[in-house]
Amino acid sequence: MIPLKSKKEIEIMTEGGKRLAKIIQKLEKQIRPGIATEELNKLAEELILKSEGKPNFKGYENFPATICTSINEELVHCTPSKRKLKEGDIISIDIGMKYKGFHTDMARTFPVGKINPETQRLIKVTKKALKRGFKKARPGNTFGDIGNTIQRYVESQGFNVVRDLCGHGIGREIHEDPKIPNYGKRRTGSEIKEGMVFCIEPMVTIGDWRLEKTKDGFGFKTEDNSLSCHFEDMIAITKKGPIILTKL
Repeated sequence: MIPLKSKKEIEIMTEGGKRLAKIIQKLEKQIRPGIATEELNKLAEELILKSEGKPNFKGYENFPATICTSINEELVHCTPSKRKLKEGDIISIDIGMKYKGFHTDMARTFPVGKINPETQRLIKVTKKALKRGFKKARPGNTFGDIGNTIQRYVESQGFNVVRDLCGHGIGREIHEDPKIPNYGKRRTGSEIKEGMVFCIEPMVTIGDWRLEKTKDGFGFKTEDNSLSCHFEDMIAITKKGPIILTKL
C-alpha cells in the first residue's frame, strides 16, 4: 500500500526539502581537488543539525555516515573517508535528513574541477532524465510511465540505466512503497495519485549497467568500472500537479 500525505504533511516535507536543498548547495561550494570526502560529511552533519534536522542515513542499516559520497565508477551508498578528490573526478552526494517527523532525500553529481566532454554529457543526460521523469509524475499516469521515459531517453543518448536500484516512496519512513525503477513499460505499475510523495532518481552509466558491491560493504560500483551518475529529487503529487520538494 502506498501511503498518501495530507496537505499539512506535504507542507512540512516541502520545508524540509528546501532546507536540504540549501545544504547540498553549500556542500557543492566546498567540492574541489584536495578535499577529503570525510570533510564533506562532517560539514553536512553540522549543517543538518543547524537546520533543525537529524541525519537520517546515519545508523540506517548500520550506515556509519551522514552522506553517501560516490566517486567516478562508484554509483551510490559509498561511505566518506580520507580519500581526497582529484581534478577530473565526479562525485555523487546522496543526502537526507529527518525534519519534524518526516524524511527528506536527494542526490546530485558534481564535477571536480575540469572534466572531459563525455563526462559532462553524462551529467547533463542524467539531469535531463530526472526532468523528463518528473514531467510524467502526474495523476493518472503510472510509475511505469516514469521509468519508461527515463530509460528511452538515456538509451537514446548511448548510456544505460541501472536495473538493480530504484527510486522509492518517502514520508515517515525513509523508504516507503512504491519502488520506482528507471526502466520499464508504459501503463504498468501503480497509478500515480494526489497525496503521493516519492523520490525519482535516475542512475546512469557510460558502460554496462551491472553493479557490484564496493569494498566498504555499503556502496555499489559498476562492474566494468565505467563512470556512473546519480540525480534524485523528492516529488509531491498535488491538485495542481507534481512539485519538486528538494528545490530552492
